[in-house]
Amino acid sequence: MFIDQAKIYIKAGSGGKGCASFYRDKFQRQGIPDGGSGGKGADIIIRADGNLYTLLDFKYNRHFFGRHGGHGSSKNKKGKEAPGIIIRVPVGTVIRDIKTGCLLRDLQKDTEGFVVARGGNGGRGNSHNREATPGELGEEKELLLDLKLIADAGVVGFPNVGKSTLISNISNAHPKIAAYPFTTKVPVLGVVKACKKTFVIADIPGLIEGSAGGKGLGHRFLRHVERTKVIVHLLDMSGFEGRDPIKDYETINEELKKFSPAISKKPQIITANKMDLEGANLNLKRFKKIIKKDVYPISAFEKRGLEELIEAIAKKIR
Repeated sequence: MFIDQAKIYIKAGSGGKGCASFYRDKFQRQGIPDGGSGGKGADIIIRADGNLYTLLDFKYNRHFFGRHGGHGSSKNKKGKEAPGIIIRVPVGTVIRDIKTGCLLRDLQKDTEGFVVARGGNGGRGNSHNREATPGELGEEKELLLDLKLIADAGVVGFPNVGKSTLISNISNAHPKIAAYPFTTKVPVLGVVKACKKTFVIADIPGLIEGSAGGKGLGHRFLRHVERTKVIVHLLDMSGFEGRDPIKDYETINEELKKFSPAISKKPQIITANKMDLEGANLNLKRFKKIIKKDVYPISAFEKRGLEELIEAIAKKIR
């Protein structure tokens, strides 16, 4: 199951108490202060892990508590420090503080991490004629984890234009393929080999008019386009379902612009799919006459034109 958002509660460990102790023997009846300080509480660390691809682990496990530091004891013995707790998340996870709304970190590299909640310092012991103090409380926060997939290219388009068929034929991904809209309900990543190199491509679930405003969960899918370097704009050039490829092209671009002006400025590779169907060639000529941009005609079903498309994507990424 693909989960790309989760809320979690974290609380770092509190510091151990400082000890109030006095050393006495037959020569020291008044007593010498010898209480040790308390140990530091456990930090909570969030670290990116390249082997994870979803936030599913946080669907049922949402509370994380750090251990408290050990208490100080007599003979100036310091309490034991509690080891930190590491929370592993997929690469591409954005961490926000729900209470303040602040962006804490955007983890874009494997093994990258940071201390999200610091454990409390241990209290002072009463040695050196100081008064013993309790340990400090550990930090506590409620966090929003927001996963945005990291891919070199993202395939966008209306439902049922052939995105999943294209991804399955040019990469190692195997998304569900069926002849009805919204077959793909979550983004799918695949690795494409091109010119002795590879790049990662993402199959973004179908967008519709109003996606930028959340219609059809479009705002959740569009988030995954933000990190891509290149957008592959896939169109059903045959108009098989009564759609107009020109209107579809303009609608998707308008939704991208509404969601984020930065996304709309990303380089696009316009791809005309279903060229094996009747009427596709006439629509392609009309499309080129009005849009006046380079178009890559393909048939994902018959695997025609895919090599030229892969080379074009790889060139744009470079």
